Amino acid sequence: MHNLLYAQGGGMTAVINASAAGVIEAATASGRFDAVLAARRGIVGLLAESLVDCAGIDLTRLAATPGGVFGSCRFSLPPEAAQPALYDRLFDVLAAHQIGAFLYNGGNGSLEVTAQLSQAARRRGYPLVCVGVPKTIDNDIEGSDCCPGYGSAAKYLATSMMESGCDLAAMASHTTGRVFVMEVMGRNVGWLAAATALAAREADDVPHIVLVPEAPVDEGTLLARADAVISRLGYCAITVAEGIRHVDGSLVRASTKDPMGHIRLGGAGQVVAEWVGESLGCHHHYASPDYLQRAAHHWVSATDHAQALAVGRAAVAFALNGQDGVVAAIRRLRNDPYTWDIVAVDAAAVANLERRLPHEFLAADGLGISTAGRDYIAPLIVGELPIMTAGGLPVHYRLDRATLPRRLPLYRGWAEERINARGD
Repeated sequence: MHNLLYAQGGGMTAVINASAAGVIEAATASGRFDAVLAARRGIVGLLAESLVDCAGIDLTRLAATPGGVFGSCRFSLPPEAAQPALYDRLFDVLAAHQIGAFLYNGGNGSLEVTAQLSQAARRRGYPLVCVGVPKTIDNDIEGSDCCPGYGSAAKYLATSMMESGCDLAAMASHTTGRVFVMEVMGRNVGWLAAATALAAREADDVPHIVLVPEAPVDEGTLLARADAVISRLGYCAITVAEGIRHVDGSLVRASTKDPMGHIRLGGAGQVVAEWVGESLGCHHHYASPDYLQRAAHHWVSATDHAQALAVGRAAVAFALNGQDGVVAAIRRLRNDPYTWDIVAVDAAAVANLERRLPHEFLAADGLGISTAGRDYIAPLIVGELPIMTAGGLPVHYRLDRATLPRRLPLYRGWAEERINARGD
């Protein structure tokens, strides 16, 4: 199969580099590839012919580093019929570097790229096996029981809410009352917000309210619950997913638009905190973990880390077996004890779909998470890993190696400025 090419796409997680380590380790150990390469900045790096050789990378340190050491991008491939020259360039680069297997590590959009390349290779008669390596903290990939990256983000957020609860309890005041709102990522799905419900081990533990996009916010019900909690405890903690909506379907808060015209979310937590605080006449505070929730490798879930490694290794095995156009998906076998394996799922069938919280995972009043939802999430955060440190801080791996010499001219074509700038 000559060479294998790995790339990272979309937003980062605390364990995406563990999947990279799994790919490199398994591909090298197989002895079936002349070289294992990686594209800098995902599919953009492939177009720009910005590739690195993965030989000699310290896989232990790589697997213990958050972010994506090879660089990522958010770049959707157009249909081949619309931009045939762009696909010509992709396959020129693949051929120039004798790539026989392409493994793309990403979320829904990246899985669509995996399917697109697979289908284009078949049409062209090019011998390429494409396999998707799933990751996303949003946990919204269809066909996989969970997604590498989610368990660690869930563990971090549940811990953050639990620790905030200790602070709130220490400063509780029945005289003025106190509201704290934590806004987490979640444009259309509430998996991350739901994870904070694990912090509540006993009655009256935080969070007292969890708001998710799957359950529209009824302001009257929310205010009544917050008032009751503050009256009883002197404080109330609320988790808010950034994409929560009013009962009429409108976003609680939509900020600006990006250059592509997509709505940027952010600020729903502030809206809820100010509204509840002002309505009830109490102190209010809000916070957003933002990038912290997807980069906290110091508190990574050992289960999540193991699954990230496993999908990388399985993706190589699928490629070696000639299983083209598939995703290395996680399958839950049992809940107690939690057991799982990896299966091949058709990439085209699940690409760009969003798996939402099932109705049975939501509390009846829409202000929390059910026992079934907690039972689903709980195994995914289990276990801790030792952390390599120096001077009291974690040690992270930095990729410091030159890209391979170009074998083709600099890319000239559709979106060339964006591709060349991000690919080098």
